[in-house]
Amino acid sequence: MSAEAQAGLGDRLGRTRRSFRGWRGQRPFWGGLLTLLGGIPIMYFPYANLTLGSMTIRMSTTAGAGSLIIGVLLVVLGLTLWFQPMSRIFAGVAAILLALVSLVVSNFGGFVIGFLLALLGGALGISWGPARAPKETGGAKSEDGADSRKSESAPFDAFGAGSDDLSGTSPNGNNGTNGRHRAG
Repeated sequence: MSAEAQAGLGDRLGRTRRSFRGWRGQRPFWGGLLTLLGGIPIMYFPYANLTLGSMTIRMSTTAGAGSLIIGVLLVVLGLTLWFQPMSRIFAGVAAILLALVSLVVSNFGGFVIGFLLALLGGALGISWGPARAPKETGGAKSEDGADSRKSESAPFDAFGAGSDDLSGTSPNGNNGTNGRHRAG
């Protein structure tokens, strides 16, 4: 293999890696992966045979079909978190509920391994939020003539938008902060 062929391979690998990194950043990738991995032990252990010497121990129970259904649903929810990131709240809540149900139905949630993975994956799916485009800061004046830096000191909610809390408008002039103090 020539040096030119190796350089082309490295360039193609770098482009693929950058493309995967971009795809991964646009969705709750780790939440989907953990949810998907949590479904595997939940559906595997009820059908597994454990052999100790000449003795075979079967883990199957009457809830084997329920374990299979819960495991398959967790795998599907993990894939949903990857390929339908807009339904991340539903998929995350459903994954958490299925993980809790698996404690009772499926050998303590796949011996707690599947339970913990699905629970953490569902929580990551719920908590993930899409990246926001950076706001333009031009030194432009706002409508009331105030400097744009003054609008930055307004209280913000958890998603970065201005707070709609008007309950703190009192005559003592706390500018709608409702008694909250800021450091600095």
